[in-house]
Amino acid sequence: MSTFMGLETSKRGLFTQQTALYTTGHNISNANTLGYSRQRVNMEATAGFPGVGLSAGTMPGFLGTGVQASSIQRIRDGFVDQQYRGESNKLGYWETRSNAISQMEDVLAEPSAYGLQKTLSEFWSSLQGLATNPENGGARAVVVQNGSAVVDSFNHMHKSLTEIKTNLGKEIGFSSKDINSILEQIGDLNRQISEIEPNGYMPNDLYDARDMLLDELSTYVPIETSYEKSGGRALAIAEGTVTVKIKTNGEPITVVAGKDFSKITVDGADIEGNPTGPMTGFTFTGGPAAGKNISVDNMQIAGKLKSLVNSFGYDNGTPDGKGLYPDMIAELNKMAEAFAKEFNDVHKGGTDLEGKTGEEFFVAKDGGIITAANINVNQIIIDDPKKVAASDSEQTDPVTPEVGNGKNAQKLSDVQFKAIDLLGKSTIQTYFSGVVGKLGVEGQQAVKLTFNTATLLGAVSNRRDSISSVSLDEEMTDMIRFQQAYNASARMITVVDETLDKIINGMGIAGR
Repeated sequence: MSTFMGLETSKRGLFTQQTALYTTGHNISNANTLGYSRQRVNMEATAGFPGVGLSAGTMPGFLGTGVQASSIQRIRDGFVDQQYRGESNKLGYWETRSNAISQMEDVLAEPSAYGLQKTLSEFWSSLQGLATNPENGGARAVVVQNGSAVVDSFNHMHKSLTEIKTNLGKEIGFSSKDINSILEQIGDLNRQISEIEPNGYMPNDLYDARDMLLDELSTYVPIETSYEKSGGRALAIAEGTVTVKIKTNGEPITVVAGKDFSKITVDGADIEGNPTGPMTGFTFTGGPAAGKNISVDNMQIAGKLKSLVNSFGYDNGTPDGKGLYPDMIAELNKMAEAFAKEFNDVHKGGTDLEGKTGEEFFVAKDGGIITAANINVNQIIIDDPKKVAASDSEQTDPVTPEVGNGKNAQKLSDVQFKAIDLLGKSTIQTYFSGVVGKLGVEGQQAVKLTFNTATLLGAVSNRRDSISSVSLDEEMTDMIRFQQAYNASARMITVVDETLDKIINGMGIAGR
């Protein structure tokens, strides 16, 4: 046994405690760094003396030789990470859906003083006023104006919903670009990690950066992860490269494997990546998923991307597809067509102020089928309110119709109470109330599930923070602990130094 063995033992303790202090300082410095996981030094006792083997000494037992830092490891729980990403994926879906419904509710504006219900009520009221005074030009003008207000309401709602739907399509394009950027960054981090780990190092900060990207990716699509060892002299606790798969209703699709990654493209999109029609799915290019695709039906009902698709609309064999916004636009179109048809049928059964048979009151701007987008008051009636057929076709004289009896105006007003076949035997306003009521229920559900999911995510996040985040109180305690151990090692070196001084300088001088 070397006389200087005590110095080496204490030196190892000094260096190891110093490493622990530096790591504690690193933790404290990153206490507020987003995504940072606290790190710890894994200490282990060094091999005892005299060791093992035929050449080893015969002294009894092992004499401890000190401590060393075997690795610097971040504190992380993979199971909690999976829980967090699962809840984050659900929150991405419901939060996006809640926002989409909220925008739709703002457009429909019901109940309000400016919505379709209000303009219809004013329209029916003006017709009742015309019924009592059918020859009054002012009353006729008010009917035309209120009819135009109803038309404007339909036009405005259709235009606004279409614009939001277009923006949702753009958001799908933006989301696909974000996903591609994340996949590329994960692949690049895998490359860096695979180059560092075989040298025996732990790239903890790169692990943190990669986990933040996985957290972000999970908000868009449901994912599952697995890890591959880097080989070489990589430590047993080294994480290795991550393999990322997107979950589907069938087999999951691998999108990142090592440094290789795939990119997702929107099927049927313009040059900017925005869908030009109802969504059919996504196709992957390059990397491990090259040539594969995910149909909308095969996507799991989770994540921001799926929610955007459900709101924008997906292909179900119809020209406009099915989804939150296509369905509402289709409902408006059906209401506009049914309302115009029923009103026109009654209007054409009456006579105007000149005794002529009534024209169609509502027409399509483009001359086609009436929709919420193109419904308009007939320009002939706008130019000449006398064309409003307020009288019915009964005649008190064989030649001259009774143009001022106002009976047809009352019939026109009574259209508000008529059960319309196209609307399932509902009146126009009852049907619209049902549509708005259904939307309200869906909105409440989305808000409730957003809140519940956010609460669950918060609970998992708190649990993860309790494991991985930096506690300044704990770090201060560790700092004092490591400092005391460092001081003790330094004191031990002083003691050994004094012992050696006595041996070297004090022995052999007895009697002097």
